[in-house]
Amino acid sequence: MEPYQIWLIVAIVLVIIEICTTAFGAICFAIGAGFSALAAGLGLNDLTWQIVIFAVVSLLTFIFLRPFMLKFLDKKSKDVKTNADALVGRKAVVSERIDATQHTGRVAVDGDDWKAVTADGAVIEKGEEVEILKLDSIILTVKSLNS
Repeated sequence: MEPYQIWLIVAIVLVIIEICTTAFGAICFAIGAGFSALAAGLGLNDLTWQIVIFAVVSLLTFIFLRPFMLKFLDKKSKDVKTNADALVGRKAVVSERIDATQHTGRVAVDGDDWKAVTADGAVIEKGEEVEILKLDSIILTVKSLNS
């Protein structure tokens, strides 16, 4: 088996590992192995130089490519609200009269029933539509859309 074939196999295995881990660590080594395979394929048959190319390219991708990719992907994930955080800004329907003096109030959102309070202490009647302002544990703070 030729040295470039071995480097290509190593690169492919590292890409498969990267697909399973998504930490952008293995891909840096895969790129280094790819450059070593290219060097071996172009006639650089000295194993020492192939290893040096692998190490240098892998180090450069760790320094320059990995931080860029992590920053790029992290920026995308911060824009997406998930789970209960996605409720803020949504509309809900009051399923039980919201009254701070009687400690009552519930709203329905997507079939789920949540304890609710108003930000200003206002009374909101059953059936009214409200906007969710914030989430505090299991209690939603809402405001009436009619006022």
